[in-house]
Amino acid sequence: MSGTRIEWGAAARTLAGQDESGDRHLVKPLPDGALFAAADGLGHGHEAALAADLAVRTAEHHAGLSLIEIMERCHHSLIRTRGVALSLARWDAKQKAVTWLGVGNVEGLLLRPDSDKRPVPERLLLRLGVVGARLPGLQEARVEVAGTGVLIFTTDGIASGFELGLDARVRPQPLADQILARHSRGTDDALVLVARLSG
Repeated sequence: MSGTRIEWGAAARTLAGQDESGDRHLVKPLPDGALFAAADGLGHGHEAALAADLAVRTAEHHAGLSLIEIMERCHHSLIRTRGVALSLARWDAKQKAVTWLGVGNVEGLLLRPDSDKRPVPERLLLRLGVVGARLPGLQEARVEVAGTGVLIFTTDGIASGFELGLDARVRPQPLADQILARHSRGTDDALVLVARLSG
């Protein structure tokens, strides 16, 4: 799957016994890059899915705003729901930089597979809170991407440490499938979003 200057893939698994997953993702192409989001509705099942759906729809509708403004809009739209954990990232192909922001426990990593050395990931600093219930103070972080970058979002259905031994040169969809297959906890909904970023 392709967007503006990006290639991406996503893989998801619904918790056994549930009819639908409470995890959702968004890839929104923009004139000079893209907006990415991964949302994990609190709990499981239909109510979690409703909250996550609303989060990604709100993010898509306000994609032109800053990440802080998008997060605030999501918070206000989700007040009558269970709420979500939500991570956002914007790829700016002109500036060759990613800005990102996370509330809750949707993990974000940025790898640089074109490095001669084993890639050391940049990690998204997650802030405690629940979008729709308790929004913390927000601050975007910015990461320069001189060559190629691989952005990965995972919900908490994916075990931590999944990046160890990861070959970031693999294309996004097979990489997302691989992470899900190898690192899904099996005790929660799980989602992996992978995007390859290049100018």
